[in-house]
Amino acid sequence: MIRKCLVSIFEFYRDGFRSMTWGRTLWVIILLKLFVMFFVLRAFFFTPYLEGKSDDEKQRFVGEELIERGVK
Repeated sequence: MIRKCLVSIFEFYRDGFRSMTWGRTLWVIILLKLFVMFFVLRAFFFTPYLEGKSDDEKQRFVGEELIERGVK
């Protein structure tokens, strides 16, 4: 029952995008934006501060950052 519902939803969207004249172009734009958001921005702006630290070091680091940013 659930499988049939999911299949019909998938087919609805698949057929809808197939019949659109801009469907493939829109999907390319969507996938490009997702790639930029998750891979490019992550590589340049989200540095792994906690990588390689033990659980105690991670807790201490996060606690100090929260306290420091709360004082400002």
